Order: sequence, then structure tokens, then C-alpha cells
Amino acid sequence: MAESMLYPHFAGTLALKNIDYETVAVNLTKDGGQQFSEEFQALNPMKQVPALKIDGITIGQSLAIIEYLEETRPTPRLLPRDPKKRAQVRMVSDLIASGIQPLQNLSVLKQVGQENQLTWAQQAITSGFNALEQILQSSAGRYCVGDEVSMADLCLAPQVANADRFKVDLTPYPTISRINKSLLALEAFHVSHPCRQPDTPPELRA
Repeated sequence: MAESMLYPHFAGTLALKNIDYETVAVNLTKDGGQQFSEEFQALNPMKQVPALKIDGITIGQSLAIIEYLEETRPTPRLLPRDPKKRAQVRMVSDLIASGIQPLQNLSVLKQVGQENQLTWAQQAITSGFNALEQILQSSAGRYCVGDEVSMADLCLAPQVANADRFKVDLTPYPTISRINKSLLALEAFHVSHPCRQPDTPPELRA
């Protein structure tokens, strides 16, 4: 049984790989942010979600978690056997997890001020999506890279959910929108969507 401080990037991984887990919610705003507690800092010194306790170790950072699960529980495969496709999957994953998602994290939004948060987040997402749409036009089949679900798709779906939350117009991104629609038709992505997590605020629930 894995214990998860849940985050949608790898909630979908757990669902796809049929890994049983227990969720421990970490409220990022209550009591000044529960991620800053001594208890959580002992799990993740960066004081960020996610954290996954599994196999006697604790792992932080979404991509590290997904790669560990892929290496220890390789079915279904989330990284293609072909080195070129595997590189594409990692490129798309890193673009989202490092180039888009952190810029509209709560910690960053606090720094730009309440009145600027929506504009800042929209700019961060559209800048990233402009690049991502171009890349996916070359790499995508049914999903981000070809016709098999990969780590890249596990990064894409939550980021599109964030784009919706920040009211980003997705009309200029037909490839992103098409892939996301295909992903949400899969049960693992449906149940792991950010709007369906145990600690999702009522106003953001599906």
C-alpha cells in the first residue's frame, strides 16, 4: 500500500497501474499552509506536494515519482521502448512540469499579488501552451506521443485542468484540446482529475 500526498500528475499513474494507495491530504492554504509543518517538511524538505511513501522510501517531485513507479511496476508501460519516442515523452513532461506548472503554483502567485494572479497565470500557461501545441503537432497520435498513453499525458491532463481554472482560452490549441478529450475518456484520468480529488475545494469540484 502506497501513502500519497496526492497530486494529479501521479494520481493518474497510480490509477493506470492499479496501485492501491491511501491519500493524506495536505491543505496548501489552511493554517498558513500545512506543507510548511515540521511533519511534512520531514517528508519533503522543499515543503511542496507531492510526496509518495512507498517501498520503504519517500519520494518527492512528480516526475521522479512517475519514473520510480514505471521502473518498479512497468505495466502498463508509460515510457516507450523506442529511445526517440522516450525522449519526446520526457521533453513534453519536462516542458509542462518545469516550464509551465511551477509558474502558476500558489507560492509564485502569492508573490505577484492578488490583483495580478489571473493575468500572470494566464500568461504563463499560454506561453507554455504555444510551444507545447507546436511540439505536439509533430509528436502526437491519439495521445501526446503516438497512440499509447505515456508520462507526457499524465502531465498534460492536470495542466489543461489548471488552464480551465484560470480561464485560458483553449481555442488556439486544438491538438492539446483533442488529446485532453481522449484522455478524459479513460477511467484512470477521469478518477484522477483535479476536480475529483478528496481534498478538492467545493467550488472546484465537478
